[in-house]
Amino acid sequence: MPRPEQPAVAVITPTGLHPTRLPFIEELYESLRAQEDATWEWVLAPNGRRAEPDLVPRAITRDPRVKVIARPEPGPAPARNTALNYVEAPRCTFADDDDRLTPRSLALRNDHAIATGLRWAAGRSADWDPESGSLSTWMCPTPVGPLAAGEVLDYWPDPLVSKPPLGHCMLLTDTPLARAVGNGGLHKGEDYTFLTGICARWAGELLPDVVYHRRVHPGQWTAEHSYRDQAEYDARTHAWLKGHAERELLTEGASVGSAISRTLPREHGQRSSPPAVR
Repeated sequence: MPRPEQPAVAVITPTGLHPTRLPFIEELYESLRAQEDATWEWVLAPNGRRAEPDLVPRAITRDPRVKVIARPEPGPAPARNTALNYVEAPRCTFADDDDRLTPRSLALRNDHAIATGLRWAAGRSADWDPESGSLSTWMCPTPVGPLAAGEVLDYWPDPLVSKPPLGHCMLLTDTPLARAVGNGGLHKGEDYTFLTGICARWAGELLPDVVYHRRVHPGQWTAEHSYRDQAEYDARTHAWLKGHAERELLTEGASVGSAISRTLPREHGQRSSPPAVR
């Protein structure tokens, strides 16, 4: 294949390359190939002891838009973070290895971010049952429309009662912001801390369009009863506290910056106004 043009968006996918997931990964790849009006790169990050890069289907690895960055030991959170080292695109998003993107998923969010100057834009997510073909849009607590920095937290009053009011795969962010916030280092729920860090630090917008299809299947880890353990609740609380800390620091910084600007002398070389003549 010829060398691809500079990508507009990077898609990052951590994966354990479990044999049952390989067909799903191929479907995700096909959804990337079907993207309209957006150039992309895909950073596939196998992680875990059984995640051998040679398991990735050849049809995927021969595509020059795909980078396979193996991380044998650390798990999904470090894999997500280190995958950002290899991103060349100015904006990025995450996609799980068993899901897929809608055809204009990247273009809708990327174009809106560029047009508005926002550092993040999100779209809706829908639960997708491939057996029946049904789609059920998640009407998340966060409302459609512009959102001030930290406002998303207003729609997540109690981390012990519910998960965050947006999904991290719904977000498309600029790459420097994604690197600055990161995914923490948690065993599970690392996506929670990424989401709250992004939304608490910068203003963004939730679009009404569905951009992400979350596969419904028996192997869905987050649907297992054992997923809801103390570690998951701790991850929620960590993300909730992180978001509120980010928001408080942002408010404090704006207040301090305003106070400093009122006390600083004028810039060197700038003439002050002469005193009024009495």
